[in-house]
Amino acid sequence: MGIEIFKKHLREKRAVKIIAGIDNYNLDNVEKVCRAAQMGHASAVDISADKKVYETARKSTKLPIFVSSVNPYKLLEAVKWGADAIEVGNFDALYKKGEKFTADDVYDIAIETLGLVSEYDVYTCVTIPGNINIKDQIELAKKLELMGVDLIQTEGLKQESSSTNPSAHLVSYAQAAIANTIELSQHTSLPIMSASGITAKTAPLAFASGAAAVGVGSAVNKLDTEVAMAATVMSVVGTVAHRNSINREIVRTERELALN
Repeated sequence: MGIEIFKKHLREKRAVKIIAGIDNYNLDNVEKVCRAAQMGHASAVDISADKKVYETARKSTKLPIFVSSVNPYKLLEAVKWGADAIEVGNFDALYKKGEKFTADDVYDIAIETLGLVSEYDVYTCVTIPGNINIKDQIELAKKLELMGVDLIQTEGLKQESSSTNPSAHLVSYAQAAIANTIELSQHTSLPIMSASGITAKTAPLAFASGAAAVGVGSAVNKLDTEVAMAATVMSVVGTVAHRNSINREIVRTERELALN
């Protein structure tokens, strides 16, 4: 299957990547996430740059595997293992550890990574930090496009909330990622994947805002059972498919009206 299924879904603006986590080394959880992603008809999975994690994922799914890290040499190793795609980013988990990334940091990591993997034919994605201002995000996106990156991922900026409603907080988080998607889609021709706070309810908003893909992490990987994970993946994929079917019906109706 390789990366081609993800590329196809990306062209059709319906790609769904399920994120196990850049710092998730729990093999049991990774296996559940990968199996659930396949059962739920996702487009790809995303895992940490660890060989045992990679081997577990490869045995657990036939979906394309993204390997994420902020270490260029670990990403090179992942390419040698056979990863279908590499990603500089999925910073959310790292923010919780107090790590920060500027536009220059990400640019430097990306350019070093591309240099290391230049002899390999591997799909590349870079996350643009949500904690930098939108002007710097746009400038970074343009640099990444010139560099030859295949895909960029947006993220939200998680802020402390006094709300006791976790759903409201998650939607707020997703709104930031989607707002960044809107801005970036107007300034780069690279396909964009929205991540951070993406659920079955917010995924259609991301696609309507210019995303060609969404990345779904905690909505799936924090669940207790594989069945619950698979149901959530299926729910996200289903809302996207429903939206696309509605869009096709609108186009068909408009064509018929134009002919009459």
